[in-house]
Amino acid sequence: MRWAPADVGRVQLRGVAQVALSPSAWTGLLFTIALFTGGWRIGVYGLLGAAASTLAAVVLGADRDGVSQGLEGYCGCLTGIAVVSRLGVSWRTALLAVLAGAVCAVLAAATGRLLGRLGLPVLTAPFCVVAGVLAVALPTAPATAAPWEPRPEFTSLSAAQLGRAFCDNIGQVFLLDRWYAGLILLVGLLVASRKAAVAAACGSVAAILTACVMGLPADRIAQGLYGYNAVLVALALGATFLTPTPWSAGYAALAAVATVPLTAAWLAFAQPVGGSPYTWPFVVTTWLFLAAAPALDRPGISFEKAK
Repeated sequence: MRWAPADVGRVQLRGVAQVALSPSAWTGLLFTIALFTGGWRIGVYGLLGAAASTLAAVVLGADRDGVSQGLEGYCGCLTGIAVVSRLGVSWRTALLAVLAGAVCAVLAAATGRLLGRLGLPVLTAPFCVVAGVLAVALPTAPATAAPWEPRPEFTSLSAAQLGRAFCDNIGQVFLLDRWYAGLILLVGLLVASRKAAVAAACGSVAAILTACVMGLPADRIAQGLYGYNAVLVALALGATFLTPTPWSAGYAALAAVATVPLTAAWLAFAQPVGGSPYTWPFVVTTWLFLAAAPALDRPGISFEKAK
């Protein structure tokens, strides 16, 4: 099977779009634009990681249908961004991003084989493993933030902080902390599916409310550090894997709320060693809620995007 240059471009863009569980090349194009708003290095290394992961999957003989839908590129995309965010631009960083992307392809194959028997999707688990290992192993780990003190009262946010939190909850899915990047990503989701855009927006709002009720620090809420996993969970359960019903919408909202304390706890655990939760709270929460759905005698998983 041979691909024309246009096909290669579509696969690349779909690999970026699949970070948010979308197979749309147009969504991937808007996502790529959002990456470059965070700086050229974020855009270049995100595309480099996606290309390396996809190419490795092709060479290793991965399923061509999955490759064409971008399912082999999204973990490499996120890993490339994580690597350059930590190390900066250099030939060593580029080599490491390529190798890490290739490892993501292998881990995706292994994880897919193991989880396929359980009817669960891979999600971003390969990225979390590779980026997590590198975050601890690399000697240039950034200084960790000071521990936060829980507040006994509701955290109040200004209008500006609320707006930034809503956008950054979406932007931090790609490790972006610019509010306009979050808006571009939301438009990209809208191009793919109105349902996906609504789910992401609702997940962001749910995360903000939960974080404020928990008394989490206002500056971190505004930076989207507690909300991006909720956005991904809302996309997975509310717009992708479960049959759309009022019950599944409420179920997705509950899962989004659950990711906030899990993210806060994971952040506190990972920071002392220079690590990050990345998207582990999204992965774990989605797996648990998907596994529980059949036991609750409710509509099960749609395997259209499960791998």
